[in-house]
Amino acid sequence: MQGFIESSLIPKVKLYTGEEIPCIGMGTFGSDRFTPEQVSAAVAGAILCGYRMFDCAACYGNEDQIGEVFRTAISEGIVKRKELFIMTKVWNDMHERVEESCKKSTADLQCDYIDMFFIHWPFPNYHAPHCSADSRNPDSRPFSSEEFIRTYSQCEALVEKGLIRNIGISNMTIPKLEAVLPLMNIKPAACEMELHPCFQQKALFDYLTAHKIQPIGFMPLGSPQRPERDMCSEDVADLQMQEMKEIAARHGVHPAIIALKWARQRGQIPIPFSIHENEYMSNLKAMTEDPLTEEEMNRIASLERNNRLVKGQVFLWEGAKDWHDLWDEDGYIIR
Repeated sequence: MQGFIESSLIPKVKLYTGEEIPCIGMGTFGSDRFTPEQVSAAVAGAILCGYRMFDCAACYGNEDQIGEVFRTAISEGIVKRKELFIMTKVWNDMHERVEESCKKSTADLQCDYIDMFFIHWPFPNYHAPHCSADSRNPDSRPFSSEEFIRTYSQCEALVEKGLIRNIGISNMTIPKLEAVLPLMNIKPAACEMELHPCFQQKALFDYLTAHKIQPIGFMPLGSPQRPERDMCSEDVADLQMQEMKEIAARHGVHPAIIALKWARQRGQIPIPFSIHENEYMSNLKAMTEDPLTEEEMNRIASLERNNRLVKGQVFLWEGAKDWHDLWDEDGYIIR
Protein backbone atom coordinates (compact mmCIF):
# COMPACT_ATOMS: atom_id res chain seq x y z
CA MET A 1 0.00 0.00 0.00
CA GLN A 2 1.53 3.28 -1.15
CA GLY A 3 -0.26 5.50 1.30
CA PHE A 4 -3.49 6.82 2.73
CA ILE A 5 -5.14 10.20 2.30
CA GLU A 6 -7.34 11.44 5.12
CA SER A 7 -10.89 12.08 3.96
CA SER A 8 -10.68 15.56 5.49
CA LEU A 9 -8.04 16.45 2.88
CA ILE A 10 -10.22 15.46 -0.06
CA PRO A 11 -12.32 18.42 -1.25
CA LYS A 12 -16.07 18.03 -0.99
CA VAL A 13 -18.92 18.92 -3.33
CA LYS A 14 -22.25 20.03 -1.90
CA LEU A 15 -25.47 18.66 -3.40
CA TYR A 16 -28.60 20.81 -3.51
CA THR A 17 -29.81 18.80 -0.51
CA GLY A 18 -26.92 20.20 1.53
CA GLU A 19 -25.13 16.87 1.70
CA GLU A 20 -21.39 17.06 1.10
CA ILE A 21 -19.75 14.27 -0.90
CA PRO A 22 -16.19 13.59 -2.15
CA CYS A 23 -15.02 15.45 -5.26
CA ILE A 24 -13.81 12.19 -6.83
CA GLY A 25 -15.05 8.61 -6.87
CA MET A 26 -13.93 5.27 -8.25
CA GLY A 27 -15.76 3.71 -11.17
CA THR A 28 -16.30 -0.04 -11.20
CA PHE A 29 -17.05 -0.75 -14.86
CA GLY A 30 -14.31 -3.07 -16.00
CA SER A 31 -14.77 -2.10 -19.65
CA ASP A 32 -15.27 -5.78 -20.52
CA ARG A 33 -11.52 -6.19 -19.90
CA PHE A 34 -11.23 -7.01 -16.20
CA THR A 35 -12.77 -9.71 -14.04
CA PRO A 36 -15.09 -9.01 -11.09
CA GLU A 37 -12.27 -10.23 -8.85
CA GLN A 38 -9.87 -7.64 -10.28
CA VAL A 39 -12.42 -4.84 -9.92
CA SER A 40 -13.36 -5.75 -6.34
CA ALA A 41 -9.68 -6.03 -5.38
CA ALA A 42 -9.20 -2.50 -6.71
CA VAL A 43 -12.16 -1.30 -4.62
CA ALA A 44 -10.60 -2.88 -1.53
CA GLY A 45 -7.31 -1.15 -2.21
CA ALA A 46 -9.05 2.14 -2.94
CA ILE A 47 -10.84 2.10 0.42
CA LEU A 48 -7.48 1.61 2.14
CA CYS A 49 -6.08 4.55 0.16
CA GLY A 50 -8.92 6.85 1.24
CA TYR A 51 -11.59 6.61 -1.46
CA ARG A 52 -15.09 6.92 -0.07
CA MET A 53 -17.26 7.24 -3.21
CA PHE A 54 -17.87 4.24 -5.49
CA ASP A 55 -19.92 4.14 -8.68
CA CYS A 56 -21.48 0.71 -9.19
CA ALA A 57 -24.16 -0.75 -11.49
CA ALA A 58 -26.09 -3.98 -11.64
CA CYS A 59 -25.19 -4.53 -15.29
CA TYR A 60 -21.45 -4.44 -14.53
CA GLY A 61 -21.81 -7.96 -13.12
CA ASN A 62 -19.60 -7.42 -10.06
CA GLU A 63 -21.79 -5.95 -7.31
CA ASP A 64 -21.78 -9.11 -5.20
CA GLN A 65 -17.96 -9.19 -5.12
CA ILE A 66 -17.81 -5.46 -4.35
CA GLY A 67 -20.39 -5.93 -1.62
CA GLU A 68 -18.15 -8.47 0.07
CA VAL A 69 -15.37 -5.84 0.03
CA PHE A 70 -17.70 -3.28 1.63
CA ARG A 71 -18.81 -5.79 4.29
CA THR A 72 -15.24 -6.71 5.17
CA ALA A 73 -14.03 -3.10 5.31
CA ILE A 74 -16.91 -2.10 7.60
CA SER A 75 -16.68 -5.17 9.85
CA GLU A 76 -12.92 -4.70 10.27
CA GLY A 77 -13.39 -1.07 11.25
CA ILE A 78 -11.53 0.31 8.23
CA VAL A 79 -14.50 2.51 7.33
CA LYS A 80 -18.00 3.22 8.65
CA ARG A 81 -20.99 2.77 6.39
CA LYS A 82 -21.95 6.43 6.83
CA GLU A 83 -18.52 7.44 5.50
CA LEU A 84 -19.13 5.66 2.20
CA PHE A 85 -21.10 7.18 -0.67
CA ILE A 86 -22.33 4.20 -2.68
CA MET A 87 -23.93 4.75 -6.07
CA THR A 88 -25.65 2.20 -8.28
CA LYS A 89 -28.13 2.09 -11.15
CA VAL A 90 -31.30 0.46 -12.42
CA TRP A 91 -30.55 -1.26 -15.72
CA ASN A 92 -32.74 -0.95 -18.80
CA ASP A 93 -34.52 -4.28 -18.37
CA MET A 94 -35.79 -3.30 -14.89
CA HIS A 95 -37.50 0.04 -15.57
CA GLU A 96 -40.85 -1.45 -14.56
CA ARG A 97 -39.36 -3.19 -11.49
CA VAL A 98 -37.24 -0.49 -9.91
CA GLU A 99 -37.72 -1.54 -6.28
CA GLU A 100 -36.77 -5.12 -7.14
CA SER A 101 -33.63 -3.83 -8.86
CA CYS A 102 -32.75 -1.61 -5.92
CA LYS A 103 -33.22 -4.39 -3.36
CA LYS A 104 -31.09 -6.77 -5.45
CA SER A 105 -28.26 -4.21 -5.63
CA THR A 106 -28.63 -3.40 -1.93
CA ALA A 107 -28.34 -7.09 -1.07
CA ASP A 108 -25.40 -7.64 -3.42
CA LEU A 109 -23.58 -4.54 -2.17
CA GLN A 110 -24.35 -5.58 1.44
CA CYS A 111 -25.59 -2.16 2.49
CA ASP A 112 -28.99 -1.26 3.92
CA TYR A 113 -29.48 1.80 1.70
CA ILE A 114 -28.07 3.33 -1.49
CA ASP A 115 -26.69 6.87 -1.39
CA MET A 116 -27.40 7.66 -5.06
CA PHE A 117 -29.59 5.52 -7.32
CA PHE A 118 -29.39 6.34 -11.03
CA ILE A 119 -31.61 5.51 -13.96
CA HIS A 120 -28.78 4.15 -16.09
CA TRP A 121 -30.27 5.06 -19.48
CA PRO A 122 -33.42 7.13 -20.11
CA PHE A 123 -35.15 4.38 -22.08
CA PRO A 124 -35.71 0.65 -21.48
CA ASN A 125 -33.73 -0.47 -24.54
CA TYR A 126 -31.90 -3.61 -23.51
CA HIS A 127 -28.79 -5.14 -25.03
CA ALA A 128 -27.02 -8.34 -24.10
CA PRO A 129 -23.66 -8.13 -22.30
CA HIS A 130 -20.60 -8.00 -24.58
CA CYS A 131 -22.73 -7.53 -27.70
CA SER A 132 -21.25 -6.01 -30.85
CA ALA A 133 -21.86 -2.42 -31.95
CA ASP A 134 -24.22 -3.51 -34.73
CA SER A 135 -26.48 -5.49 -32.37
CA ARG A 136 -30.10 -4.32 -32.37
CA ASN A 137 -32.97 -5.35 -30.12
CA PRO A 138 -36.30 -5.40 -32.00
CA ASP A 139 -38.09 -4.24 -28.83
CA SER A 140 -36.07 -1.01 -28.60
CA ARG A 141 -38.03 2.23 -28.90
CA PRO A 142 -37.39 5.97 -28.69
CA PHE A 143 -37.48 8.00 -25.49
CA SER A 144 -40.89 8.50 -23.91
CA SER A 145 -41.31 11.07 -21.14
CA GLU A 146 -44.32 9.11 -19.85
CA GLU A 147 -42.27 5.90 -19.58
CA PHE A 148 -39.37 7.75 -18.00
CA ILE A 149 -41.52 9.40 -15.35
CA ARG A 150 -43.13 6.06 -14.55
CA THR A 151 -39.65 4.73 -13.79
CA TYR A 152 -38.58 7.91 -12.00
CA SER A 153 -41.67 7.87 -9.81
CA GLN A 154 -40.66 4.42 -8.60
CA CYS A 155 -37.31 5.93 -7.57
CA GLU A 156 -39.14 8.67 -5.68
CA ALA A 157 -41.05 5.97 -3.81
CA LEU A 158 -37.72 4.40 -2.81
CA VAL A 159 -36.66 7.71 -1.24
CA GLU A 160 -39.88 7.75 0.78
CA LYS A 161 -39.18 4.18 1.94
CA GLY A 162 -35.61 5.01 2.95
CA LEU A 163 -34.07 2.54 0.49
CA ILE A 164 -32.21 5.31 -1.34
CA ARG A 165 -31.13 8.79 -0.28
CA ASN A 166 -30.75 10.55 -3.63
CA ILE A 167 -32.00 10.01 -7.18
CA GLY A 168 -29.66 10.32 -10.13
CA ILE A 169 -30.22 10.50 -13.87
CA SER A 170 -27.74 9.52 -16.55
CA ASN A 171 -27.06 9.88 -20.27
CA MET A 172 -29.65 12.63 -20.59
CA THR A 173 -29.99 15.59 -22.97
CA ILE A 174 -31.40 19.08 -22.49
CA PRO A 175 -34.59 18.32 -24.50
CA LYS A 176 -35.23 15.20 -22.39
CA LEU A 177 -34.63 17.14 -19.18
CA GLU A 178 -36.97 19.91 -20.31
CA ALA A 179 -39.65 17.27 -20.87
CA VAL A 180 -39.37 15.50 -17.52
CA LEU A 181 -38.08 17.92 -14.87
CA PRO A 182 -41.49 19.64 -14.45
CA LEU A 183 -43.08 16.22 -13.84
CA MET A 184 -40.82 15.24 -10.93
CA ASN A 185 -41.72 15.52 -7.26
CA ILE A 186 -38.10 15.08 -6.10
CA LYS A 187 -35.42 16.80 -8.15
CA PRO A 188 -32.48 14.59 -9.15
CA ALA A 189 -29.34 15.32 -7.16
CA ALA A 190 -26.88 14.39 -9.91
CA CYS A 191 -26.55 13.51 -13.57
CA GLU A 192 -23.94 11.04 -14.72
CA MET A 193 -22.62 11.88 -18.16
CA GLU A 194 -19.61 11.41 -20.41
CA LEU A 195 -17.14 14.22 -19.68
CA HIS A 196 -13.50 14.57 -20.68
CA PRO A 197 -11.33 17.33 -22.19
CA CYS A 198 -12.31 16.57 -25.79
CA PHE A 199 -16.00 16.11 -24.91
CA GLN A 200 -16.99 18.82 -22.44
CA GLN A 201 -20.78 19.00 -23.09
CA LYS A 202 -20.77 22.66 -22.04
CA ALA A 203 -24.43 23.40 -22.82
CA LEU A 204 -25.66 20.39 -20.83
CA PHE A 205 -23.12 21.01 -18.07
CA ASP A 206 -24.30 24.62 -17.71
CA TYR A 207 -27.95 23.56 -17.80
CA LEU A 208 -27.40 21.07 -14.98
CA THR A 209 -25.46 23.45 -12.77
CA ALA A 210 -28.10 26.16 -13.32
CA HIS A 211 -30.67 23.67 -12.00
CA LYS A 212 -28.37 22.66 -9.11
CA ILE A 213 -28.00 19.11 -10.46
CA GLN A 214 -24.42 17.91 -9.88
CA PRO A 215 -22.59 16.65 -13.01
CA ILE A 216 -20.70 13.38 -12.47
CA GLY A 217 -18.30 12.60 -15.29
CA PHE A 218 -17.65 9.08 -16.49
CA MET A 219 -14.75 8.30 -18.85
CA PRO A 220 -12.86 11.33 -17.45
CA LEU A 221 -9.63 10.23 -19.14
CA GLY A 222 -11.21 9.54 -22.52
CA SER A 223 -11.31 5.85 -21.58
CA PRO A 224 -8.50 4.36 -23.71
CA GLN A 225 -9.56 0.91 -22.41
CA ARG A 226 -13.27 1.25 -23.26
CA PRO A 227 -15.03 -1.71 -24.95
CA GLU A 228 -14.06 -2.23 -28.58
CA ARG A 229 -17.68 -1.69 -29.68
CA ASP A 230 -17.30 1.94 -28.55
CA MET A 231 -14.12 2.56 -30.56
CA CYS A 232 -14.30 4.37 -33.89
CA SER A 233 -11.55 5.49 -36.24
CA GLU A 234 -12.50 9.16 -35.87
CA ASP A 235 -12.22 9.16 -32.06
CA VAL A 236 -9.72 11.55 -30.48
CA ALA A 237 -7.32 10.35 -27.76
CA ASP A 238 -7.61 13.09 -25.11
CA LEU A 239 -4.42 12.22 -23.27
CA GLN A 240 -2.41 12.30 -26.50
CA MET A 241 -3.35 15.92 -27.24
CA GLN A 242 -0.23 18.07 -27.37
CA GLU A 243 -1.72 20.61 -24.95
CA MET A 244 -2.40 17.90 -22.35
CA LYS A 245 1.15 16.58 -22.69
CA GLU A 246 2.66 20.04 -22.29
CA ILE A 247 0.62 20.89 -19.20
CA ALA A 248 1.44 17.48 -17.72
CA ALA A 249 5.16 18.01 -18.33
CA ARG A 250 4.94 21.38 -16.58
CA HIS A 251 3.45 19.70 -13.50
CA GLY A 252 5.65 16.60 -13.70
CA VAL A 253 2.70 14.19 -13.94
CA HIS A 254 0.91 11.95 -16.45
CA PRO A 255 -1.72 13.68 -18.65
CA ALA A 256 -4.38 11.58 -16.89
CA ILE A 257 -3.73 13.57 -13.72
CA ILE A 258 -4.25 16.81 -15.64
CA ALA A 259 -7.60 15.57 -16.97
CA LEU A 260 -8.73 14.82 -13.41
CA LYS A 261 -7.52 18.16 -12.04
CA TRP A 262 -9.39 19.91 -14.86
CA ALA A 263 -12.56 17.96 -14.03
CA ARG A 264 -12.36 18.81 -10.34
CA GLN A 265 -11.67 22.52 -10.90
CA ARG A 266 -14.38 22.79 -13.54
CA GLY A 267 -16.96 21.48 -11.08
CA GLN A 268 -17.76 17.92 -12.12
CA ILE A 269 -17.07 14.79 -10.06
CA PRO A 270 -14.81 12.44 -12.04
CA ILE A 271 -15.12 8.70 -11.46
CA PRO A 272 -11.99 7.15 -13.01
CA PHE A 273 -11.35 3.43 -12.87
CA SER A 274 -8.07 1.54 -12.54
CA ILE A 275 -7.06 -1.81 -11.11
CA HIS A 276 -3.54 -0.51 -10.45
CA GLU A 277 -2.81 0.89 -6.99
CA ASN A 278 -0.26 3.43 -8.15
CA GLU A 279 -2.82 4.87 -10.58
CA TYR A 280 -5.85 5.08 -8.31
CA MET A 281 -3.70 6.44 -5.50
CA SER A 282 -2.28 9.11 -7.81
CA ASN A 283 -5.80 9.98 -9.00
CA LEU A 284 -6.94 10.59 -5.43
CA LYS A 285 -3.81 12.52 -4.45
CA ALA A 286 -4.26 14.79 -7.47
CA MET A 287 -7.36 16.27 -5.83
CA THR A 288 -5.35 17.55 -2.86
CA GLU A 289 -2.39 19.39 -4.39
CA ASP A 290 -0.92 21.47 -7.22
CA PRO A 291 -4.03 22.94 -8.91
CA LEU A 292 -4.06 24.02 -12.54
CA THR A 293 -3.67 27.70 -13.34
CA GLU A 294 -6.43 29.74 -14.95
CA GLU A 295 -4.39 29.80 -18.15
CA GLU A 296 -4.13 26.00 -18.11
CA MET A 297 -7.85 25.63 -17.48
CA ASN A 298 -8.58 27.92 -20.43
CA ARG A 299 -6.19 25.98 -22.61
CA ILE A 300 -7.96 22.71 -21.81
CA ALA A 301 -11.34 24.39 -22.43
CA SER A 302 -10.12 24.98 -26.01
CA LEU A 303 -9.72 21.22 -26.58
CA GLU A 304 -13.45 20.59 -27.10
CA ARG A 305 -13.83 18.33 -30.16
CA ASN A 306 -17.38 17.00 -29.62
CA ASN A 307 -15.63 13.66 -29.22
CA ARG A 308 -18.43 11.45 -27.87
CA LEU A 309 -17.02 7.98 -27.19
CA VAL A 310 -20.08 6.17 -25.83
CA LYS A 311 -22.34 6.56 -28.83
CA GLY A 312 -25.02 4.09 -27.75
CA GLN A 313 -25.52 2.36 -31.11
CA VAL A 314 -26.84 -0.78 -29.41
CA PHE A 315 -29.85 1.18 -28.08
CA LEU A 316 -31.18 2.29 -31.48
CA TRP A 317 -34.75 1.49 -32.42
CA GLU A 318 -36.25 0.50 -35.75
CA GLY A 319 -36.48 3.59 -37.92
CA ALA A 320 -33.64 5.48 -36.24
CA LYS A 321 -30.98 6.69 -38.68
CA ASP A 322 -27.86 6.34 -36.54
CA TRP A 323 -26.53 6.96 -33.05
CA HIS A 324 -26.93 10.73 -33.40
CA ASP A 325 -30.69 10.19 -33.01
CA LEU A 326 -30.12 9.18 -29.38
CA TRP A 327 -28.66 12.53 -28.37
CA ASP A 328 -31.20 15.14 -29.61
CA GLU A 329 -28.42 17.17 -31.22
CA ASP A 330 -30.82 19.47 -33.09
CA GLY A 331 -32.54 20.55 -29.89
CA TYR A 332 -35.55 18.24 -29.95
CA ILE A 333 -36.27 14.61 -29.09
CA ILE A 334 -35.97 12.26 -32.07
CA ARG A 335 -38.78 9.71 -32.16
